[in-house]
Amino acid sequence: RFAERFVEPRCETLERTGPLERRDPERMGGGVYFHIQIMQTMITHRHWADLVWSLSYYLRYFYCYTPLYGFFGSLALMTFVRFLESHWFVWVTQMNHIPMEIEYEKRQDWLTMQLQATCNIEQSFFNDWFSGHLNFQIEHHLFPRMPRHNYHLVAPRVRALCEKHRIPYQLKTLWQAMTDVVSSLKSSGDLWLDAYLHK
Repeated sequence: RFAERFVEPRCETLERTGPLERRDPERMGGGVYFHIQIMQTMITHRHWADLVWSLSYYLRYFYCYTPLYGFFGSLALMTFVRFLESHWFVWVTQMNHIPMEIEYEKRQDWLTMQLQATCNIEQSFFNDWFSGHLNFQIEHHLFPRMPRHNYHLVAPRVRALCEKHRIPYQLKTLWQAMTDVVSSLKSSGDLWLDAYLHK
């Protein structure tokens, strides 16, 4: 019943998901380029209402900040904020993904694969705020349309379901998640170094 109610609709949602929802950090290249790419996607797919709202943000931004910092100062501020934002975004999203074991299709059920590919970060006021409730990444994968501030409500049920079916439900501290990202990147870097430099 769980799969019928929650998993299958999720698969249909993924099939309908457009490029705007697939925000892959590897393609970001930086905060500014990412926003240009989003604009390009809106134009390509003719999402005119989204484009108007997005452009209105930039008009409002420059209307408010140009009198204070001038045009180039406002542009520099926006670029700096986007730079910080893109780095924050990558750390917050990847601390739940990069260290996880994702090798190849093991022909497991969808729920088990989602739980192997991601993990949660302990709940605390700071962790909830810092990650925008994406510290509940398992629940985010299972219920992508659920408002993020409600993930903590469904998390105990998901955890109980996992315990019942003996599916590992991984929970880490924020510090452990960050250090896992660094060690995972180091392992990957060592493999590439060995493959390409030490042939």
